Amino acid sequence: MSHVDVMSLVGSAVPESLRTEGHMACWFVVVDGVKRSGPFISREAAGASKAIWLLELARRQRGPHRLVA
Repeated sequence: MSHVDVMSLVGSAVPESLRTEGHMACWFVVVDGVKRSGPFISREAAGASKAIWLLELARRQRGPHRLVA
């Protein structure tokens, strides 16, 4: 199964568009080491996205023809 993490960036690593809005930190969702969603301006939003990724990956692992009770 894939590994899903939340990655944080701070300071100059934050995308310029967010820094110009005053954000000095942001978060991304990383699946198997690849950025998949973000940037998010809150850890909570990134956590919600991570949960969605985990549900989707679990659904894919079950297969399209499996019955769910």
